Amino acid sequence: MNTVAHILAAKASRHVHTIGPEDTVLTALQVMAENNVGALPVIDGDQLLGIVSERDYARRIILQGRSSVGTPVKAIMSAPVVTVEPRQDLRACMELMTERKLRHLPVVDGGRLIGLLSIGDLVKEVIAEKDGLINQLEQYIRGE
Repeated sequence: MNTVAHILAAKASRHVHTIGPEDTVLTALQVMAENNVGALPVIDGDQLLGIVSERDYARRIILQGRSSVGTPVKAIMSAPVVTVEPRQDLRACMELMTERKLRHLPVVDGGRLIGLLSIGDLVKEVIAEKDGLINQLEQYIRGE
């Protein structure tokens, strides 16, 4: 089974878009929309403080009738943030995301943010692994 490092290496873009804790929720939404992402790690210097997602916005701004213009990200971010390390395997990530009902996992190495995995990244990798296994079995059956 592949590791987080393998999945990150295969991603088209390894750049992680982030937001600061004092930035407004509106700014976070603009960054998410501009970059077509559903969550942003919240960073203060080199420290990962939390993560803010579209889900956080829906539940902590819209449903509570708050303003995204004046509300800082730190007021709605999910913290403490659940993270994974590059050496962890795909299965462990999937179990963690399922148990905690997460859609995004920040990847840290030595306390430093190096990537962000989405549930879509994991599903794509599982499909690729299964397709590869099917291909190998078909070749075996044909005697190739």
